[in-house]
Amino acid sequence: MLVREPSPSSDASAAPRRVGFLEDFKRFFVRGLAALLPTLITLWLLIKVWSFLWENLGVHCIWAIKWFWLKLGEWGVVAFRPAGYIDRWFDEVDPWKLQVVGVAVAFVVVYIVGLFVGNIIGRTGWRLLEMGLMRIPIVRAIFPAVKQVTEFLLSERGEQFRSSRVVAVQPHANGIWSIGLVTGGGLKQLGDAVQRDMVTVFVPSSPTAFAGYVMVVPRDEVVDLPMSVEDALRLLATGGVVSGSHGDLVLPYPWAHAEAGRSLARPADRPPDQVG
Repeated sequence: MLVREPSPSSDASAAPRRVGFLEDFKRFFVRGLAALLPTLITLWLLIKVWSFLWENLGVHCIWAIKWFWLKLGEWGVVAFRPAGYIDRWFDEVDPWKLQVVGVAVAFVVVYIVGLFVGNIIGRTGWRLLEMGLMRIPIVRAIFPAVKQVTEFLLSERGEQFRSSRVVAVQPHANGIWSIGLVTGGGLKQLGDAVQRDMVTVFVPSSPTAFAGYVMVVPRDEVVDLPMSVEDALRLLATGGVVSGSHGDLVLPYPWAHAEAGRSLARPADRPPDQVG
């Protein structure tokens, strides 16, 4: 029985390629960055929110506490202390403890404002305050836009936006689809003019999913998609790479699964072997 010895050339081709240090470092660095970035970005956002509350509300709340404590001393409710003594007492407190107190009081202030504007008297007073702000020239140019954005994201309208339907529309040529959110009924004047039932669809852009444009589309021209608003925004924010609450990767072709193909495309838009 003859045994054939492997040739040196075949051994060289079968041997694994040696990975250099730079290539190995790059691979593991990118892998570590992908693991750390979600946590780091979340912490960064929380720190920014904390700093915003402290710098815009917390500092003023601490000043209000100092002022109120001084007034209580003047009224005889507590032992009188001069303003310098009260300032020195606050200066001796650790800065981070002072920030915790300031931010906690800021949360309470925001809650009290919510209670105030939640009743008829408070809502009326707040509306009068806004009307006074609208008389200031510079404020009048900025305040309405900021108010509309905050109301859209934080009020009941924002809840309606988050619970809206996810649909696919064709804003351009046939076969090119965009992901959108149904935000309401279409313009009655347009529907009466074209004699069709219309809906209003907000089409977000990537990667800032809260920016985009509005389309008024015939109701029978939109395709409902079996996905939540959060999944749709995640898909748009990642440029179509990630979809789903678990960060699933999007397949290169939507008709790879029969169900996905039926929800995303009409029979004429699918490959011939998948029609049916």
